[in-house]
Amino acid sequence: MATPPASDKPVSSEAMDHLMDIPVELTVELGSTEMSLKNVMGLAAGSIIELDKKADEPVNLYVNHKLVAHGEVVVVENNLGIKIIDVLNSDPAQVAAAAPAAPPPAKPAA
Repeated sequence: MATPPASDKPVSSEAMDHLMDIPVELTVELGSTEMSLKNVMGLAAGSIIELDKKADEPVNLYVNHKLVAHGEVVVVENNLGIKIIDVLNSDPAQVAAAAPAAPPPAKPAA
């Protein structure tokens, strides 16, 4: 199916309002590590996995698997939250410099 040519016509306010109601997935990446399958199979309650980030380093915030910001982990009424400290713009150089080595893992199949 052919894609229609892009229009120079601006998006109407009504159309934009409709788009703003579309849900997106937010993912926060605390860090990552690599382990052998043998070590993964040996995990049990109480096991501790050391991640590649220092405790004072910002975490990455993704929207639909795209890195959009950095933040600090906070506690909000006994729940974890994120305080945004840096929002990335669409400048490819800034996004590339801030991007981690790998995107967040995909959700496991249900």
